Amino acid sequence: MAARIKKGDLVLVLSGSARGTRGEVLAVLPQAEKAVVRGVAVAKRHTKPNRVNQDGGIVAKEMPVHLSNLKLVDPKSGKPTRVGFRVLADGRKVRVAKATGEVIEG
Repeated sequence: MAARIKKGDLVLVLSGSARGTRGEVLAVLPQAEKAVVRGVAVAKRHTKPNRVNQDGGIVAKEMPVHLSNLKLVDPKSGKPTRVGFRVLADGRKVRVAKATGEVIEG
């Protein structure tokens, strides 16, 4: 399936405890149909000391959110929108905001 949401996009959370929150997509997990969003679904993880984290302790970590619970925010209008696709004259397939018809860069 084509990627409607990509890394770096601004999205709106539609359901769950973080409903109405906007955040940047940090990673997309296509096989699991999930995305990691900054500041959404933050869980505390107890970690042992290791080479990267010398102290260990309790670390806050963003957990994946299902793509059906996210909606892309149109960069032009700032409102949430559905995503469609269009093939340009030069042959590139681009994402298009359904609400405004604008091409979404990225």
